[in-house]
Amino acid sequence: MSDHSHRTVDIPILFEDNHLLGIVKPVNVPTQEDSSGDPDLLTLLKQDLKERYNKPGNVYLGLVHRLDRPVGGAMIFAKTSKAASRLSETVRGRDFRKIYTAVVYGKPPAQRGTLKHTLLKDARTNTVTVVPPGTPGGKDAVLDYQVLGQNDRYSLVRVELHTGRSHQIRVQMQAIHCPLFGDQKYGAGVNKPGQQIALWSTIAGFPHPVTKEEITLKSLPPREFPWAEWPVQVYEQAFQN
Repeated sequence: MSDHSHRTVDIPILFEDNHLLGIVKPVNVPTQEDSSGDPDLLTLLKQDLKERYNKPGNVYLGLVHRLDRPVGGAMIFAKTSKAASRLSETVRGRDFRKIYTAVVYGKPPAQRGTLKHTLLKDARTNTVTVVPPGTPGGKDAVLDYQVLGQNDRYSLVRVELHTGRSHQIRVQMQAIHCPLFGDQKYGAGVNKPGQQIALWSTIAGFPHPVTKEEITLKSLPPREFPWAEWPVQVYEQAFQN
């Protein structure tokens, strides 16, 4: 590991070797350059690698999975093209574990369950809707959820994705009448403008593209509202099994 004390970006590093860079994505930073022109994670991390390793010229960093702009948490990047193509295969082949924690309104119908929906994305409005199975362009979406904690208004849920559809957790939880706290797009009726979405990438797990050892990146959400409604021990249940 190199010395991280003189870094210009404050992005926590969870794992790093010659092939991979695992980090905690800050909220509201786009993963890659978008129309907003705001600083994006890929550019910031490349700049950071360049500075930390005094590299001349371009630095390679491969994007293998994405997190929505407002979402924070564990995320992996590839430092070589070989690692990137192998990791992309892992993501496509569903050997990539993606576990999130989310704060939702209300109470899901059961303490744990599997949600299956067909989702259709409208690229023009960048919104996703639940449609009847067999709808042209519709894609199957599957997730498992487990309620970790509840109070009179919210539930804290652990979500494991089995498919990687756009806005999947947000849309599927809304479909069971449990929209995410702070979700401006799929929970506009209950959320105030400007609230931060309570969705966090808690675990990213995958076989190392070169050594094949199982890598598990873990990240807990910040201790602020609404996350702070539950003690850290409750969140650590998300790391079990």
